[in-house]
Amino acid sequence: MTILLWILIAVCFIASFVGLVYPIIPSAPLLIVGFLIYGFGFGFTELTISFWLIQSVFIILLFTLDYLVSSYTVDRRGGSRAAKIATTVGLIAGPFIIPGVGLLIFPFVFAILTEKIISKKTWNESMSIGIGTVLGILSSALLKGIAMLLMIVVFMLYIV
Repeated sequence: MTILLWILIAVCFIASFVGLVYPIIPSAPLLIVGFLIYGFGFGFTELTISFWLIQSVFIILLFTLDYLVSSYTVDRRGGSRAAKIATTVGLIAGPFIIPGVGLLIFPFVFAILTEKIISKKTWNESMSIGIGTVLGILSSALLKGIAMLLMIVVFMLYIV
C-alpha cells in the first residue's frame, strides 16, 4: 500500500509539470492532491499549519505569475486586449493541435494575426507583440516550474 501511495503522489507531481506544456492540466491543484494523498495515506502530523501556509503562498504566486508575466510582456510590446485573448485561445488549443511546439506557435501566430487584422498594426509591430507573447509564455513557465519545484522541496523537507 505504501508503494501505491508514493506512486500516486509521484504521478500527481509529474502531471503537474506536464501542465506547464498543456495549460489545460491544473498544475497547482495536482500538487495539492499529491500532498493530500500523503496526508490521508500517512497522516497529517508532518503537514503542519506552517506547511499549508507556505504552500498557499506558493499557490497564490503560481496563479499571479501566470497572469502577470504574460500580460506584462504583451503590454510592454504594445499588445491589445484582443491579442491577450487570442494568445489565451492559442495557449489552450495549440498543445492539442500540435503537441509540444503548439504551445508556442499558436499563441505567437494568433497574437500576430490579431494585431495585424483587428488592431491594424504594422507587421513589425505585430511580430514584436508575437515575440513578446512567446517570451511571456516561456518566462511564465520557467518561473512556475521553479515555484512548483520549491513546493515539492518544501513538502519533502516537512515529511523527512
